[in-house]
Amino acid sequence: MMDEFSLDAYAYDLPQGLIAQHPAPERDRSRLLVLDRSNGKVRHSSFHEFPSLLQPGDCLILNDSKVFPARLLGKKVTGGQVEIFLLHFPAIEEPNRGRARALARCSKGLKPGQKILFGSGFEALVEDLFSNGEVEIELHSNGQTLAQALDSHGSVPLPPYIKRSPCKPDRARYQTIYADKEGSVAAPTAGLHFTGEILNKLAQRGVEVCRVTLHVGYGTFAPIRAKDVRRHEIHSEWLHVTRETAAIVNSTKRLGGRVVCVGTTSVRALEFAAQKNGEVAPVQGECDLYIYPGYEFKIVDAMLTNFHLPRSSLLVLVSAFAGRERILRAYEEAISKGYRFYSYGDAMFIT
Repeated sequence: MMDEFSLDAYAYDLPQGLIAQHPAPERDRSRLLVLDRSNGKVRHSSFHEFPSLLQPGDCLILNDSKVFPARLLGKKVTGGQVEIFLLHFPAIEEPNRGRARALARCSKGLKPGQKILFGSGFEALVEDLFSNGEVEIELHSNGQTLAQALDSHGSVPLPPYIKRSPCKPDRARYQTIYADKEGSVAAPTAGLHFTGEILNKLAQRGVEVCRVTLHVGYGTFAPIRAKDVRRHEIHSEWLHVTRETAAIVNSTKRLGGRVVCVGTTSVRALEFAAQKNGEVAPVQGECDLYIYPGYEFKIVDAMLTNFHLPRSSLLVLVSAFAGRERILRAYEEAISKGYRFYSYGDAMFIT
């Protein structure tokens, strides 16, 4: 039996053809694997049947963070091309000016004081360079707010395993229909399957739907490098659990309903906000909760999630929730059945 803290225990082989390069034609027509974590039994369904898996009195938690156009293509004053990937939404100093950390790719390194031109009065000034390869830039736009300039000049930051350039449909499809608060560089992908019809069916069924905000950072794609997964240092992400959401979750628990989280981001948000008395408190700030086997879940009863990369903190999290062996057996079955994996792929409901 493999040590559940060994990084190699979270490896699996996935045929390249099962990495989804495009979304399903319709959001709610993706496939759904249902895993009962009490006995490891698996059954196969379709996401449009998801409302039937919830009961009146359950509470569904959505992450309403919105992906912003974080990838920018520009030029140095000398003409050399520069690709900028913003690691967070800029800290706004004025409506048309703000600072951000970023990753930069160009033929020759950047220097403090250099300008990067994106066109139409939108530019960046390199302010500082860091040993980890990140740069600090100040963005400035003439005639538009910074948000408008990013929308005009930026593109959707698709994950690195999607081997194509972003296209116009990605603006809508790499975004949940309830995305509201701008700040993520990657979509909370378990929510991509929802439609207005699905949400209406859940409401008709007596399921309370509420929201948290957790802005997904670039670190979500970072593999675990430590041989012992407990030694991994997880990235920090900004979250907000409102007083209203906390009250609904606490009421659901008291009345015997289930708290069902959509995505690992919602799981981390609620568990981070959990108190010793088993209730959720309102919280706003940076979340650095790393969940690995041995963690005792205080709030979450069920989880909707996509299929995750090998050796990733997300795979470790779902393994902590349902058991590593059960998760990997379910993944093996999903692979044998031709499920589509990762951001634009199919879904899994762990109950």
